[in-house]
Amino acid sequence: MASVSIDNPMTDAEQIGSKPPRLVPNYWPFVLPALLVVSAVIVFPWLFTLWMSLNSWTLGQPRTFIGFANYVRLVQDMRFWESLWHTTTYTALSVVLPLFFGTLAALVFDAKFPFRGFLRGVFVMPMMATPVAVALVWTMMFHPQLGVLNYLLSLVGIGPQEWIYNQSAVIPSLVIVETWQWTPLVMLIVLGGLAAVPREPYESAEIDGANAWQKFRYLTMPMIAPFLMIAVIIRSIDAIKSFDIIYAMTQGGPGTASETINIYLYNTAFAYYDIGYGSAMAVVFFLIIIALSFVLLMVRQRANWSDMEDR
Repeated sequence: MASVSIDNPMTDAEQIGSKPPRLVPNYWPFVLPALLVVSAVIVFPWLFTLWMSLNSWTLGQPRTFIGFANYVRLVQDMRFWESLWHTTTYTALSVVLPLFFGTLAALVFDAKFPFRGFLRGVFVMPMMATPVAVALVWTMMFHPQLGVLNYLLSLVGIGPQEWIYNQSAVIPSLVIVETWQWTPLVMLIVLGGLAAVPREPYESAEIDGANAWQKFRYLTMPMIAPFLMIAVIIRSIDAIKSFDIIYAMTQGGPGTASETINIYLYNTAFAYYDIGYGSAMAVVFFLIIIALSFVLLMVRQRANWSDMEDR
């Protein structure tokens, strides 16, 4: 019988203990396209804007490197500080009023009554309209002679108002439009919070004789506080960079009474063609938004919601 030889024989123990070589995963083929897109769409424009802010450049004229002169000019520009005050006032009112009316609407629509679903849909409709269409409709409503708002005021004995045509009333008038359009968003956020609220604490409170205000103050508010904070974050970031409604209705007027940073930036870069100074303004405005977002997120993370819910 012929003998068969086996090269490099392995014992059973060696075969059991041997493992195939581990392949190191390579994620770069999947990550690299996303990085390229983000760099092209976000990173490069901001780096270019930062570089342009260090230059003096008006369209049609040669570009000159001037360092931080545009930022020094920005600090001394009273029109910029005025626009910053208009932005702060507009943002604060555009957050507080939708938060109040949105929470109130959520409490109303959380109750059970006939046609609740249909009325919810009607209430949400302003949020679906395009900003320019909203601006055109409200501009007609604000008209001092032909507007329906002054007609309604005349029915209760109030004289006509100038609304967006008056320097002292233009920002409150714009806030009315912002509140009308974005109160439904706050309502939807708060409704989500109310849907997650357990009913057992309310039953216990009713047994203890708590009235409606006490249940809202000590039960509802603490439990929906995280959702209110989310609404504040979304509305703050959205209101501070609002442009379309303001520009379509007033273009920053009358005079500069409603000129926010966005409007002033747009006029500087695209009306006066001062690209370098407009770029510096864009960088500063971007830093303001980043700082505001950071503060709001810090408040959101540091708040001890679990302790509030246990109260």
